[in-house]
Amino acid sequence: MAKILCVLYEDPADGYPTTYPRDDLPKIERYPDGQALPTPRAIDFQPGHLLGSVSGELGLRRFLEAAGHQFVVTADKDGLDSRFEHELVDADVVISQPFWPAYLTAERVAKAKNLKLAITAGIGSDHVDLQAAIERGITVAEVTYCNSISVSEHVVMMILSLVRNYLPSWEVVKAGGWDIADCASRSYDVEGMHVGTVAAGRIGSAVLRRLKPFDMHLHYTDRHRLPPEVEQELGLTFHESAAEMVPHCDVVTINAPLHPETENLFDDAMFARMKRGAYLVNTARGKVVNRDAVAAALKSGHLAGYAGDVWFPQPAPRDHPWRTMPHQGMTPHISGTSLSAQARYAAGTREILECFLEGRPIREEYLIVHGGHLAGAGAHSYSEGDATKGSEEAARFQVPNPLRA
Repeated sequence: MAKILCVLYEDPADGYPTTYPRDDLPKIERYPDGQALPTPRAIDFQPGHLLGSVSGELGLRRFLEAAGHQFVVTADKDGLDSRFEHELVDADVVISQPFWPAYLTAERVAKAKNLKLAITAGIGSDHVDLQAAIERGITVAEVTYCNSISVSEHVVMMILSLVRNYLPSWEVVKAGGWDIADCASRSYDVEGMHVGTVAAGRIGSAVLRRLKPFDMHLHYTDRHRLPPEVEQELGLTFHESAAEMVPHCDVVTINAPLHPETENLFDDAMFARMKRGAYLVNTARGKVVNRDAVAAALKSGHLAGYAGDVWFPQPAPRDHPWRTMPHQGMTPHISGTSLSAQARYAAGTREILECFLEGRPIREEYLIVHGGHLAGAGAHSYSEGDATKGSEEAARFQVPNPLRA
């Protein structure tokens, strides 16, 4: 029997929900590229319920315990005294989410003598030291495509919110004001602007498709160029690198995975290449952007705005400069964990577990590392190496929540 250690974010401050705003979810038959949705043998949860928090348990407990497996769920993940650290030593499987990541550093991998599988309930496995997993022969898998559309919708929302100066305008109303001139003095139309995505995979391409009806000029850069018919259909301009693309763009959106080649990609030099008054949206990973460089670019006015859904580490320390820098629209990594997305990544996590526990192959598109090398989606999107350095700073965040697991 296996020990499965699952790290999830905490329940709402006022307790696990007993009711929800909607009664059901729209039925999605397939992903836009034709890939099948997760196909577990069964599910033990109600789609549309909160599954990503500790009480939701990804709907896995009944399934795992009925088969005799040990299932440990916690939100306490950071620091040497965390429950995650203590439970990890004899765990066979670790499940974590990008939104509240259990950082599997080389040091933690070395302690986890039984570890065979690390599952990302979502997409993006940079919280795992992929090099250490390769060297140890640990399989790393994620639920590819499960929340790509969720994130792309969040990107479009953030672009419009920044350019139209939505958040400060909302604050005016909330404070009881009617300061139209103050609100309008930083508000523009996106029509006619040039927008470019760094990476045009599932998320980046979905963003471009959603922005085309706004009559924006569309640009992209990716190490895998899109087919000519797609470029023609969307009216795309391809650039060989981000450095080549950003001088042409009024808005830049980052949709690239984090690995050694993208870490710190947006530094002082990259910001200097961007237009004065450009906007930057980052729902990829916090480490793709240099923490201090973006704060400085906003303070100087070189960037007109920054909206990010991702930080490093996560949760971000309370004194993280992105919390207080001007002209920002930060969110606490919620883009890919809508209730709609949770139903898909919970089902996909169960599918992966069923395959692993029954000795069946895991879907190729779910694999990041397998057999001692990058595989599946990982071979397409990642490079070997480690992007977890500095993650110990997450221990500086303390959650004053009495429901902490």
